[in-house]
Amino acid sequence: MRMFTPALVVAIVALYVTTAHASPGSSGDDMDRLLADRGLLTQIDQVRQNVSNRASELVVTAMGFLGVPYKRGGNNENGFDCSGFVRAIYQQSVGLLLPRRAEQQAAATQSIEKSDLQPGDLVFFNTLRRAFSHVGIYVGEGKFIHAPKPGAEVRVESMGGRYWQTRFDGARRVTPQGRDAQPQRQTQPIAADFRAQLLLDQEQYRR
Repeated sequence: MRMFTPALVVAIVALYVTTAHASPGSSGDDMDRLLADRGLLTQIDQVRQNVSNRASELVVTAMGFLGVPYKRGGNNENGFDCSGFVRAIYQQSVGLLLPRRAEQQAAATQSIEKSDLQPGDLVFFNTLRRAFSHVGIYVGEGKFIHAPKPGAEVRVESMGGRYWQTRFDGARRVTPQGRDAQPQRQTQPIAADFRAQLLLDQEQYRR
């Protein structure tokens, strides 16, 4: 019986979701049966749950710092600036070390559509007449948590407010491929190789 490593299981999640949405009719059922036969559906659910848990842990960690004062250059519970807050939360909750400055964090993360925002993603704003000059962490329901400015404290705000709407500069998702995060360079090649093998197995399964 073929064994699948955790990396391959992660690769299947993206393939499984893509196939289920892109192929109407019976193809999704065929994929379900194929994965069930190989005992992978349970593993996929576990991977999804782990991703969800990590995002929840990150948001809960961030909420634990509500009320901490803004401090220029700060990156601990004595005070944060915006990028220091984001960096500290990611390091403490998921063990990923991001660059120090907001514009560097934007450059080191993956651009996503605003409509695709999920809790734990980063949201950037132009508050100093330059791109990506402010950053916060999306917490869901159109809100984000951040260290706003001198004299203020870490707080949750709505992205729907006029000030933030007019200054929104993009959304980003932190991935292990970030420059200062722990790399997982084999993920893409493994996913590509496994996709070819899985499609071949699926064709054989139909016969």
